[in-house]
Amino acid sequence: MMGAALSRWTMAYFAVALACLLGAQAMMVIGFGYPATAIEDPQTLVLVHTVTIGWLSLLMCGALFQFVPVLVSQPLVGAQFVLPAFLCLVAGLASLLAGFLQLSGDLETELSFLPLAGILLPLGFGLAVAVLGRTLMHGRPLPLPARFVAAGLVCLVATASIGVLFALLLSGLDMAGSDIDWTGEVLPLHVTAGFGGWLTMTAIGVSYRLLPMFMLSPDKERTTGKIVLWCSCAALALVLVVVPIERVLGGPGIAWHAACLAMLVAVIFYGVDLVFFYRHRKRRNIELNSRSAIGAFAALYLSVALLVGLVATGTLGQHIAALVYLVAFGWLSGLGLSQLYKIVPFLTWLECYGPVMGRKPTPRVQDLVVEKRDVPWFALYFAGVLAGTIALLAGMPNLFRLATLATFCATVALVVEMVLVRRLFNVSVAARLPEGTSRPRLFLSSAR
Repeated sequence: MMGAALSRWTMAYFAVALACLLGAQAMMVIGFGYPATAIEDPQTLVLVHTVTIGWLSLLMCGALFQFVPVLVSQPLVGAQFVLPAFLCLVAGLASLLAGFLQLSGDLETELSFLPLAGILLPLGFGLAVAVLGRTLMHGRPLPLPARFVAAGLVCLVATASIGVLFALLLSGLDMAGSDIDWTGEVLPLHVTAGFGGWLTMTAIGVSYRLLPMFMLSPDKERTTGKIVLWCSCAALALVLVVVPIERVLGGPGIAWHAACLAMLVAVIFYGVDLVFFYRHRKRRNIELNSRSAIGAFAALYLSVALLVGLVATGTLGQHIAALVYLVAFGWLSGLGLSQLYKIVPFLTWLECYGPVMGRKPTPRVQDLVVEKRDVPWFALYFAGVLAGTIALLAGMPNLFRLATLATFCATVALVVEMVLVRRLFNVSVAARLPEGTSRPRLFLSSAR
């Protein structure tokens, strides 16, 4: 990684992603979208897609443009398309949200935004998949983390494809298959491909690389990791392909139970690998990014336990929003924020001090942050997510808004910390800019 080129636009992806996270949290605080409105309400769709596309997908794309070349030891193929992908995704997200606001009556205009979003978003994601996919192809045979990423990209294509169909349907286009139960049958596939496939598979793959790298743990491929990969892929294939076919043909429903079993096996062995990474680390003192990631992993396993409990009690449909919230903000967002807390200083250090490494005295990566100052913010964030999940389960919207306010304040504090990192604020003046270095730009890497 020390010799890797910096992705020029990764910080821009991160900046817009964090802005979307803060925007989504602010919406929940003021009562915009669920639970103030119904799950299927257009305002809720604005909230959901601000999180899934604006925050999580932009975050994941930005991170992958930087780390996929590291995973496969190959330069990024088609790097010139990273900026067009970014512009298409941002413009497509804006069009999608505007289209939902048109449906809710909050935006009155004769322009039709949903069909435009149906063009721009697939184009943006298509460019991202093409760049990352070609880079992965040049790095075969793929290491284990890269195979997770490849599976995630396949699920991204599926998610975007289904999303285009929904955008066209909501825009009023008369489509074939009008007898299909889009909400009851197709929407769960869209959610599963997005959360379970694209976001979770990619997050797991990135964690298999970042945790050993930042904690100096053994990163040799283990059988347990391969079990996680194959069981996860099997579960997704069963849910996205076999289960729909079985329903059409009137099968006995075996595929769904097999998918649940494969998922449980995957999360169990993933936990085994996580324990291995933490127990066999060479870095004695665990840094805050790795400590706070434990909260995200705890949220993942709480999500699995909650899913099992809701299915067992027959209340999954009633409490699906609480489960999605815990997955989105506890597991995925918690892991994203915890790793950004290390990635931003790490990339900033490479950009600023990498050119003079070994020739001039430089601060350490950990000198760019003040961990003691930020421990309470991660604690407040995960406590807020837990309280928010409980509030949704109990049907207490006011408590949910209060809990979301806590996560919003914690996120603001962490974003401020990342801005201070980019400005080298925490580095002493004497060591801040040795000869031959320059202060990094806030949103744009100066290194190619």
